[in-house]
Amino acid sequence: MKTIKFSAAVDSVLAQQMARDPRIVLFGEDVQALRRNLFVRFGARRVRNTPISESAFVGAAVTAAMAGLLPVVEVYMVDFLGVAMDALLNHAAKTYAFSGEQWSVPMVVRAPCGGGYGDGGQHEQSLWGWLAHIPGLSVVVPSNPADAGGLFLAALEHPHPVIFMEHKLLSDTWLDFLAGGSRSTISFDIPTSGAEGLVPNKWQPIPLGRAAVCKTGSDLTMISVGVGVHQALEAAKILEKEGISVEVIDLRTIQPLDLETIIYSVDKTGKALVIDEDYQQFGLSGELAAVLLEAGINCQYARVCTEDTIPFNRQQESQTLPNLERILSAAHRLVD
Repeated sequence: MKTIKFSAAVDSVLAQQMARDPRIVLFGEDVQALRRNLFVRFGARRVRNTPISESAFVGAAVTAAMAGLLPVVEVYMVDFLGVAMDALLNHAAKTYAFSGEQWSVPMVVRAPCGGGYGDGGQHEQSLWGWLAHIPGLSVVVPSNPADAGGLFLAALEHPHPVIFMEHKLLSDTWLDFLAGGSRSTISFDIPTSGAEGLVPNKWQPIPLGRAAVCKTGSDLTMISVGVGVHQALEAAKILEKEGISVEVIDLRTIQPLDLETIIYSVDKTGKALVIDEDYQQFGLSGELAAVLLEAGINCQYARVCTEDTIPFNRQQESQTLPNLERILSAAHRLVD
């Protein structure tokens, strides 16, 4: 085992697989600078800068995948996938079904997501519920370096398109940017156990659709992804001191969902609290409620989500996004 940072774990897997598989190509805005180690090692033919046109280079990735390559596309922020949704929604996600399973589109879209640092509602969205809504797309949201590496390897081995989402408060690449220059006076909560941690000496894929039980408990189940997992673990420590035993589930992937783990845990505790930095309406939190209801689980249910457009003002932003105070308040309502 060794200690490594979040983005470095993903880059490590990418370097390993690029050395093994000549089909893998990386392209996006400024990737020759952002992934300069890969650029130096593999050259400009396989690490390619693109114009600032997400619709162009995500669309190019679809055709490159159909032609036999395995493209990894970096979008600067997940918010900008709105520009490229035709390529994802109408082509990457549907080609396999429309072709009678004769054509597949193996590609990975690497998309930073999430807020908590004062960049407003056009740059801090999560949007995993929106993307997971589309049949044919897999959506991955790791919460620590070991999972980031293992899940990214699984994404590269997956025969269909995968959206790989890295929360910016976990990514060392993003933290270096956010803490410098004009942002030197800004402070933000960083879950250190997520931004840096132990990883295996040899990478193995973590199957998509397999959640992790980060902490066992008997009174309440908290379910989340990304930074929300660390918020849940922090809340669980406080609640334990009050005699409330909390089980914490890290979904790891939004699509596919690990239904078995979710249902088993909530059936055991009888209470479910979903912590979801994505929008509340028509999203992951509602899907999980439907899953439990359809499984016949008799439980009390609550959710802490992003409920409105994320404001620039830091105090208002903190109130809009899930935070420890909101999580504890919801947990107390459930157990009381």
